Amino acid sequence: MCRHEQSGVKTAIVVPGHGAVSRDGSYRISARCRSLVAAAAPLAEVLPADVVVFSGWSPIGGPTEAEQMRDLWQGPDIELVVEPTARNTAENAVRTLPLLVERGIERAVVVCAPLHLVRARYFFRRLYEEAGIATELSVVRVAPSPSALVWELVAMPVRRRQLRAVRAEARRSRV
Repeated sequence: MCRHEQSGVKTAIVVPGHGAVSRDGSYRISARCRSLVAAAAPLAEVLPADVVVFSGWSPIGGPTEAEQMRDLWQGPDIELVVEPTARNTAENAVRTLPLLVERGIERAVVVCAPLHLVRARYFFRRLYEEAGIATELSVVRVAPSPSALVWELVAMPVRRRQLRAVRAEARRSRV
């Protein structure tokens, strides 16, 4: 029996990445990102989820955020999908969308940190629900860093422009 047959709805968990260049010059996912992956594992059991999608790039080469998250996975043995090109939340949403659509996903649960909730909801709900995918957000309690707060404040004014850009990207990919 497929996992979605247990719940009746084909479900995905989506984990957007976050990372930084470490002291040794490599690009690594943050402690916050590792916490999101850890929280997604029991969530995948409870839902139950059919697939987990990890999304995020590497600005300097080497393993992407998505690949690092996949390699960290300790959840159930389900399909794990890597989307290795997204550089920001808007791109996480638009570039994971076709991966969900091609798998017939009807419901997505996006795992995020509290400070990221407003922006994640803004992009994922708009893009996913326009495609007919019910969207929820699962907030993982992680301590906010001052840099994360600054990043969210700086990112808020550009979100409408980013949404227009990713909607245009979505239209181009459907053509």
